[in-house]
Amino acid sequence: MSGALRVLGRYLAGALLVTALVLGGVAVGVVRGASSTVEPSAAGPVADVILVLGAAQYDGRPSAVFSERLDHAAELYRDGLAPEIMTLGGSRTGDRYTEAEAGRMYLADAGIDAAAITAVGVGNDTLVSLRAAAQRLRTEDITSVLLVTDGYHAHRAALMASDLGLQVQVSPVTEGPSVRDGITDFYVARETLGTVFYLLTGGSSGLGPEVL
Repeated sequence: MSGALRVLGRYLAGALLVTALVLGGVAVGVVRGASSTVEPSAAGPVADVILVLGAAQYDGRPSAVFSERLDHAAELYRDGLAPEIMTLGGSRTGDRYTEAEAGRMYLADAGIDAAAITAVGVGNDTLVSLRAAAQRLRTEDITSVLLVTDGYHAHRAALMASDLGLQVQVSPVTEGPSVRDGITDFYVARETLGTVFYLLTGGSSGLGPEVL
C-alpha cells in the first residue's frame, strides 16, 4: 500500500509541476504582451485597420477604461499607423447604445473623420466581438489589424484574433485604470487563467468584465 501511495504521490507531483510550468509560461506571455509596441513607419500604414476592443459605456459615454483605449487608437490613427478604426462591443439589457457605437461617437467628437470609423456592435466578450469583426473584415478582404486593448489583455486577445485568421499587431494602452498601482497581480492572474481556458476549450472564460 505504501508503495502505491508513493507512486501516486510522484504522479501528483509531476502533474503539479507540469501545471506550474504551463501557467508560468502563459503568465510570461501575458506580461510580455503588455509591453508590445508598434512604431510609425516611413513606408506608410502598418495595418489596414485599428481594432478597438470595447469596454463599459454609460448611455453613450465610454468608461475610463474604454476612453483610454479610444484615445490610444486615435493617437495611432493620427500617427498614420492605419487608415481606419473599427470599434467593437455589444450592449447589455436596457442600453441605448452598444459599446461600439459609444466608441464611434467618442472618436468622432475627438476629431477623427467619421468616414474612417466603423462600429461593429456585437458581443459582450472578447471572442464574440472579434469573431464579428473578423467576419466583417473578410467581406472587405481585410486581414491586417492593429489591436488596441489593455496591456495584460493583449496576449489573449491577439491569440484569439490570430486564430480567426487575422494578421495581428498589438498596441496596448499604457495609461489609465487598467495599469494603476495594485491591479497588476490580479490582472495577470485573470488573463493567465483566461488564456489557459481558451487554449484548452477554444471558448471564452467568463472570468469577468474589464478592470474598472
